[in-house]
Amino acid sequence: MVEVIVFAEGQSDEQFLKRVVAPSLRQHQVFLKPVTMNTSKDSSGGAVNFDRLRFNVRNTLRQSGSTYLTTFLDLYALDTSMPGQTSASLITDPLHRAAHIEGALHTALVDDLGFRKERFIPYVQPYELEGLFFSSAEAIARSVPGWQSAETELLAVRQSFATPEHINDGYATKPSARLDAILRPRYRKTTHAPLIGEHVGLSAITQQCAHFAQWVERLRQLQPL
Repeated sequence: MVEVIVFAEGQSDEQFLKRVVAPSLRQHQVFLKPVTMNTSKDSSGGAVNFDRLRFNVRNTLRQSGSTYLTTFLDLYALDTSMPGQTSASLITDPLHRAAHIEGALHTALVDDLGFRKERFIPYVQPYELEGLFFSSAEAIARSVPGWQSAETELLAVRQSFATPEHINDGYATKPSARLDAILRPRYRKTTHAPLIGEHVGLSAITQQCAHFAQWVERLRQLQPL
């Protein structure tokens, strides 16, 4: 049995991981335990800076020597304190940019905290959770009564980009903003994100979202420490 703790930025991400990703890993004896990361002494969820990530990584890995730790962070609005952010800004492809930051995060935390390098698997999602949902416009449209009429417009967004993970990071054009603008009744992240994720399904997402798929496959292949 393999235990993997995953730091999520918010409750919606945590529920998506629990309801969509974790069940697919259990058949491989990999047990994913999503938690919303503490972003201060008194609160959890929201933007994560490097100092707070370091604090949580250190404390979590100290609790047990047999667990893995991964992250589920948004590339969109990722805090500028994260290692690799400055050099990543020169990389145009979001998948390569996310991978660059993941590598820098891994190096910085392993060097600083001194744990076994294979125990930490940093993951950054281009550009945010909602991008994954555009793997199926039809599934989004049938997730909530009243959304069916939005399918054509959702599909047009998807077809404008190479993959769902390329839907861009502008304030008004990031994936969540597009859902917010298109869907009526209005998209509400905490209510609708896990529901849409279940309707779209892991298979459809991994077929179209290469960066996400590589992460899921890496988790599936983990062996006991």
